[in-house]
Amino acid sequence: MNIIIFLMALSPILWLMVALSLLKLPALKACPIALVIAIVLAMSYWKMPLLECITGGLEGVALALWPISIVIIAAIFTYNLCIATGSMDCIKEILAGVSRDKRILLLIIGWCFGGFMEGMAGFGTAIAIPASMLCGMGFPPVAVTVACLVANASPTAFGSVGIPTVTVAQIAGLKSGEVAFATALQLTPFILIAPFVMVCIIGSSVKALKGVWPLALVAGVSFAVPELIAAAFLGAELPVIIGSISSLIITIGVSKKWFKDTDPKYRIESNGPEREHKITAKEATKAWMPFILIFIFLLLTSKMVPSINHMLSAVKTSVSIYTGEGAKPYTFVWLATPGFLIGAAAVIGGKIQGADAKLMGKVFVSTLKQMWKTILTIVTIMTMSKIMGYSGMIAAIAGTMLSLTGSFYPLTAPLVGALGAFVTGSGTSSSVLFGSLQAQTAVNLGINPVWLVSSSTVGATIGKILSPQSIAIGAAAAGLLGSESKVLNKTVKYSAVFIIIAGCIAYFGSWFY
Repeated sequence: MNIIIFLMALSPILWLMVALSLLKLPALKACPIALVIAIVLAMSYWKMPLLECITGGLEGVALALWPISIVIIAAIFTYNLCIATGSMDCIKEILAGVSRDKRILLLIIGWCFGGFMEGMAGFGTAIAIPASMLCGMGFPPVAVTVACLVANASPTAFGSVGIPTVTVAQIAGLKSGEVAFATALQLTPFILIAPFVMVCIIGSSVKALKGVWPLALVAGVSFAVPELIAAAFLGAELPVIIGSISSLIITIGVSKKWFKDTDPKYRIESNGPEREHKITAKEATKAWMPFILIFIFLLLTSKMVPSINHMLSAVKTSVSIYTGEGAKPYTFVWLATPGFLIGAAAVIGGKIQGADAKLMGKVFVSTLKQMWKTILTIVTIMTMSKIMGYSGMIAAIAGTMLSLTGSFYPLTAPLVGALGAFVTGSGTSSSVLFGSLQAQTAVNLGINPVWLVSSSTVGATIGKILSPQSIAIGAAAAGLLGSESKVLNKTVKYSAVFIIIAGCIAYFGSWFY
């Protein structure tokens, strides 16, 4: 494969790397230019007809808006509504009331609750919310930000109710359930390692594990095992949600029973007035109600309850969008989609919390204003990805990478996914950029494409540690604006080690999977 052709095919992605990393352009400006580059090359060198270019791009727009964007809007709306009703403050107090040991609090808030927020909302909330909560309790800002970034390196694959994994499966033409299980399998070592790493970060030494390492092990195992089971039997939407809830309940229970007396060196003092009364079960239930309903709705409409799943899945519309070779109708599933279910749970939960229609409308409008740039960026990236895929640009990249690395390509598959997440700041966007490439390369190598596509998604979750966007979100939440380089310098070593481990898992696992 001619290296010039390879660079031409890769140029939209190279532009994003340069624009976001070196030129510091916001994604909203960089992505449209990348789309233009892709369109020009697709129509000129790859001879893609104008109509196919337009319809292929429109299919990308459709996929970006439904189901991806609707999930993001619904999830962020749920979180914003909890803030507006004051429920988030109650949730924060519940979590903070478990222990005064900062290592334990980090595991509960940064790991368990952060994983839950990633599963529910994603897109930075799993970093911003735990980081702001922990800093509000007196934690060191840089250490908290780094720890929360490391914590986010495993749940991202199933963030926003599984959107990155569902999306990459759609892009690669694979079954999302199979990709979900393979992804969870490859992520298991990182889920077990991360709690230990987080404790070392917050304690500035491996010595910080003394006295709490069994709890770190419990936090990891109670997350990993349920996630793996959920991925195997329920698909991509619920693994992180179920894993994080399990880890949260078990970690809190174990810490209260066996870790009451902890090292005074790691104890934090209360920095606010004590409540006049303890939070009652009724108040706690009301505060958690939107999230409880989301969990119930998603569980009842999953394949675990076939009757409801089939009934809701029947409400759909199939539309022919792309007109080129290999075109398939695009299907809009209206009710059995996480975005609709999350939105319904938010409205019902908000009503229980006392929010009226006026407040909900105000929060919804503010959520749209908050998210429109993200939505537009995702639409642009999805459009570019579809055009690159249908025109043959992705195939050109895959062919060249295969010829350069040969049978050792799986070693670099997670690095490719990490590159996408670093560039775009999104596991979903990375899946979109490289999903087809990984699948086609796997076929060329005679490897199960499910395994290689999953390894790319695993790499994307690790890439979030170094993503400038993720670091900016964490720094802003921790009050570190202008000190992002300090965070970056501390996260490099963790992401490098994780990528090497992921590459080995992808390579050796491809022999057996």
